[in-house]
Amino acid sequence: MAPFRYRKPGYVALNVSNLEQSLHFYRDLVGLTLEHADAGVAYLRCSDDHHNVVLYQSDSVGIKRMAFELESPADLAAAESHLKSIGCALTSVPDNELAALHQGRSIRFKVPGSSLTFEYYARMERAAEPFQPTLAKIQRLGHVVIGAKNRDALLKTLTEQLNFRVSDYFGDLVVFLRCFPNPYHHSFGLSRTEEDRFHHINFMVSDIDDIGRANNRMRQNGVEIVYGPGRHDISNSVFLYFLDPDGMTVEYSFGMEEFAEAGAREPRQLPPVPQILDSWGGMPAQGFGSGGTVESR
Repeated sequence: MAPFRYRKPGYVALNVSNLEQSLHFYRDLVGLTLEHADAGVAYLRCSDDHHNVVLYQSDSVGIKRMAFELESPADLAAAESHLKSIGCALTSVPDNELAALHQGRSIRFKVPGSSLTFEYYARMERAAEPFQPTLAKIQRLGHVVIGAKNRDALLKTLTEQLNFRVSDYFGDLVVFLRCFPNPYHHSFGLSRTEEDRFHHINFMVSDIDDIGRANNRMRQNGVEIVYGPGRHDISNSVFLYFLDPDGMTVEYSFGMEEFAEAGAREPRQLPPVPQILDSWGGMPAQGFGSGGTVESR
């Protein structure tokens, strides 16, 4: 087992085709706070951290990287040593970029068996003002799901080398994992696909009414709803999925199973039937989870 511990999913970097358009969407319709914007980059947050989403102007859209906050600088040092021992080529984030990110020392690496880049850090500056929910009572960045060409090899790396724990299997199609010892049912998910691709980003809200309000707000603003409202039996979450301006899937969810650090239940092998994904009987639309690539470093 990897000798380091996670605190939480820290932030997700997304490539977008039109920064102004995407900034309007994530700030004025999703409810994130814009902390800072530079030429071609915007930093947004749904917590007291400096950022939880970074948008980059790009010619291709999708996920650029996913960053996790570790529990301490000692965990970061242990992670660096461990990753080197298993042959990962690490990149230290340069000082000028750390200054823009308002982070302490950070490392990046391509996850073995995938084109996805992970970033680890142990310290991020707080924003000048506490996060004030506007359109929705967003509690946190919840999780990211990607489709993986080498799903089984990537799963093996995550669980045996990077200290992720499996919470549940949805047949042989999707695996839901948590970054240990973060308690939430999943902070990362893997689906089996022909090519690595971005599936969706999730924000957890603290009021079920946020799901209903978002359903109406998105429809009234011409945003396509691709799944929900519904309830995931897997994680006991009420959900709503909708598309950003580039066709990437965004999720609001309310409620989620939590795992104790010690004595947690074993992962379940759940049948791949629609009722497991939505006990209310809904079905996803064609655009669900289909927009966006995984940037290869």
